[in-house]
Amino acid sequence: MKIFRMFFRTVRDAFKSVFRNFSLSLASISCITITLIIVAISLIATLNLNNFTKVIKEDVTIIVWIKKDIESSIQATIEPMLKSNKNIESIEYKSKTKAKEEMMMQDDYFKRLMEGWSEEDNPFRHSYLVKVKDIEQIHQTAKEIEKINGVDYVDYGAGMVETLISSFKLVQKASVLVVIALAVVTTFLIVNTIKLTIYSRKREISIMRLVGASNTTIKMPFVVEGMVLGIIGSIIPIICTTYGYLVFYNHFKGQLLSPVIKLITPEPFIYMISLVVLVTGIIVGMLGSYRAVRKYLKV
Repeated sequence: MKIFRMFFRTVRDAFKSVFRNFSLSLASISCITITLIIVAISLIATLNLNNFTKVIKEDVTIIVWIKKDIESSIQATIEPMLKSNKNIESIEYKSKTKAKEEMMMQDDYFKRLMEGWSEEDNPFRHSYLVKVKDIEQIHQTAKEIEKINGVDYVDYGAGMVETLISSFKLVQKASVLVVIALAVVTTFLIVNTIKLTIYSRKREISIMRLVGASNTTIKMPFVVEGMVLGIIGSIIPIICTTYGYLVFYNHFKGQLLSPVIKLITPEPFIYMISLVVLVTGIIVGMLGSYRAVRKYLKV
């Protein structure tokens, strides 16, 4: 019970201290708020970019064209051979009749042109739509498919896909570095702002030492105060993150520029970002207070 009483008293004193030193506390809270908003925006942009990259990778398809006038016995061996490839995730067979029907549905001109075609007149070929597990091995997988008896040729956008893969890798690395850099800058700004706040109260800590207070007793109220500053400073970024992303998502109807660039569904995404912002604010606030008391005031 004594521990709980000490904890609640420390929290109470921390809130009192925040309001008693309101101007300095406001500076710390403002710094926390601004930097956490920047971090939240960067995190949302990075995660959506990674999601877009993932969607593009999953959408890449190898089209396997079967030779014209192939014997049915040979054609029957193609699918089992495709399934034996360890990098192939899914296979979909498309007959030339289905290919014609899909083309007719796309345009009225094509429909009028093709609706009179017989099976013999249909120039399309039977094909397989193949999705791979590891897109980085797509070139090697395509080469292996080409060697299968009965396969005429394969197409997956060679060259463009490899360029996309290298671009995605570069963007992912850059986005991670940006978030890390922002986190470091945020920590530096917040920690130093809180240090100034606590350094201005050096006399208060000196009095506590003179009356015989232990280092832990002196540090705890300031660490808890840093936590309180972090929580208060996180409120506005959390509101901006939650409401702002919902408005942004609804305004663009879940996609950006084209249906291919899909935004992450708000729930539970916004709650995850809000939690990260809150935890970051608490940790940085407590860390800043602890380092200020320990280093600047030599407690």
